[in-house]
Amino acid sequence: MHLGTRVDHLSLLSEGEKAAIYDAALEILADVGMAVHHPAAVRLLLEAGCRLTDDERVLVPAHLVDGARTTAPSVVRVFDRLGRPAMELGGRRSYFGTGSDLLNTYDLETGEHRPSSLDDVARAARLVDALDNLDFVMSSAYPNEVAGELSCLLSFVTMVRNTVKPVVTVAYSGTDLEAIRAVAAVLRGGDERLRELPSFIVYDEPTSPLQHPVDSVDKLLLCADAGVPVCYVPAQMAGATAPITVAGQMALGTAESLFGLVLHQLRRPGAPFIYGHGHPVLDMQTAQSTYNSVEGYLCELGMAEMAKWFDLPNFGNAGTSDSQLVDAQAGIDIAMETLLVMQAGSNLNHNAGYLDFGLTGSLEGIVITDEVIAMCRRLVAGITVDAEHLAVDVVAEVGPGGHYLGQKHTRRHRGDQWRPTILNRLRRDVWEAEGAPDLRTRAGEKARAILRDHEPPPLAADDDASIDRLLAEYLSRSEGEAAQAGLPPAHAMRPARPVDNA
Repeated sequence: MHLGTRVDHLSLLSEGEKAAIYDAALEILADVGMAVHHPAAVRLLLEAGCRLTDDERVLVPAHLVDGARTTAPSVVRVFDRLGRPAMELGGRRSYFGTGSDLLNTYDLETGEHRPSSLDDVARAARLVDALDNLDFVMSSAYPNEVAGELSCLLSFVTMVRNTVKPVVTVAYSGTDLEAIRAVAAVLRGGDERLRELPSFIVYDEPTSPLQHPVDSVDKLLLCADAGVPVCYVPAQMAGATAPITVAGQMALGTAESLFGLVLHQLRRPGAPFIYGHGHPVLDMQTAQSTYNSVEGYLCELGMAEMAKWFDLPNFGNAGTSDSQLVDAQAGIDIAMETLLVMQAGSNLNHNAGYLDFGLTGSLEGIVITDEVIAMCRRLVAGITVDAEHLAVDVVAEVGPGGHYLGQKHTRRHRGDQWRPTILNRLRRDVWEAEGAPDLRTRAGEKARAILRDHEPPPLAADDDASIDRLLAEYLSRSEGEAAQAGLPPAHAMRPARPVDNA
């Protein structure tokens, strides 16, 4: 292991080890191949020089991978709903946000563990809109009360109505992704403006090991055509859908993500692409897929380091816990992972507020993660060493036995201290007088205050009406397709307006 010495630069791999992982990925692509279930994509790949085996695996030569790395941008710029610069993905810049599609939620008011709803999507987006250290929004909750084919589109609309921050979205299929893109184009003022100033990112997955389904490829190609940034992120699980070793998991995941890069860049060279792969580990004792294992952290950090080596932006993870509760274990998991990925320079880090192996969401967990990010950002900023900060003249002025409380230097630098908003720095008597709250209680109080008082900038009335028309058209079309196929109609859409939490 090769550990860097700077607080903002953690390195696990030597140059030779990174080259070995890349060579292994190239061997998987060229000699093992990928199952591609999308005829048009297969034709595109074959025309570019790939080969098809007797069992119809696509073999990708190394020169296509190297070429795709050359044409893909090293920096992906993302803007908020108002058109302001929000994230510059690439290099060692780290951004953080929530994750998507949690089936269950801890109710902020009652503490009940219950199925998630579209209102929970709205609350999470509105909360993140007010938190200074979270940079983007994913849905957090899965709207169990609506039909699956409507869930992603309705979640996207709910998010953009409850935050101005960039959105990272999943999509049910290429069809609803086109509807999502159309909504974003309305808000940006047209297709070309959206291409110039993208306000959302698409999260897309192949199926590990070595499979690329029709829907996954449809979404990948649509993003290339539209200039929408896309993360192509295999979610392989070490010991189950990937080798159990960290290096083996990295080699397979790198091959699958780089395959997406090749196809994406063949479709439209220079389109914005974000590399990455998942790091779950199957615990061989409990048969549980874990988010926060030590081996998972190693894979995650190694993946971020490979992204720097490729000169590609990367998709990462932070703010998660395998605990079922917001407890000490959750605090350990959230703090450790957040600091590590920031030191590694991981770019687009999602899943703040995830508990219970990615099955349950917590608004208190989101608030705690926001606090941890603030602390870690101060830490990785490091130590300023110059004459003003060395303060030799101040030491001389105070002299032996004096104090620094009244010094102008102290007043000038009071703002240098990082100050928490929910961590406890009270004397015991003051803490007891306030009801002896623990961290989860204080995080819940902050979340409730934000949801009571914070109002995100509303959509323009014309844009809001246009989105309603797009939703109505999509619903009408999907209902008609369902009827033709003899399927039951989708559930009625629920309002996706900002939630009143007064």
